[in-house]
Amino acid sequence: MSTAPGPHEAGRARDRDTEGRARNQRPRDGLGRPLPYGAPGVPRQPEGVVRAPEESVAEAQDLLDAGRPFHAHEVFEDAWKTGPGTERGLWQGLAQLAVGLTHAGRGNTKGGARLLLRGAGAVAAWSAEAGQKEPYGIRVAELVAWAEDLAGLLERTETAVDPASHAPRLRGGGPQD
Repeated sequence: MSTAPGPHEAGRARDRDTEGRARNQRPRDGLGRPLPYGAPGVPRQPEGVVRAPEESVAEAQDLLDAGRPFHAHEVFEDAWKTGPGTERGLWQGLAQLAVGLTHAGRGNTKGGARLLLRGAGAVAAWSAEAGQKEPYGIRVAELVAWAEDLAGLLERTETAVDPASHAPRLRGGGPQD
């Protein structure tokens, strides 16, 4: 919980991190929406963390299962920024899937469906190009099917979904049981 004043109330022009980079320090809810300064929020994912790929997948799965796809996106973003360039398409596609689920949870069904399909396409294209059907245990075909199914549901119903109950199984595809 943060009780810190906003940047203007504290006499600063912008929020800055400890290294002086501009960073929005407002607390966020479970879907990454900014909350007012001083409001309770969920813990933020630290940025720039270097993890082994298997750790990234496991941490992102935990966040997805908890209904925090925005935060899972942050883990995937770290993986694409710190991992080998040859895997960038995989991690970017996974991040797009997490953001698609975030939008679906926020009620932006059209944007969510588009991002789910874009992410599925990116992961599938990377998998085909790299010749890896299950990188780090991720069952690409099942994950793509999950994304296509959820995108179809969003397009048909135009209704927000609960991200936790619609979270993919990265190492097994489909919604959780």
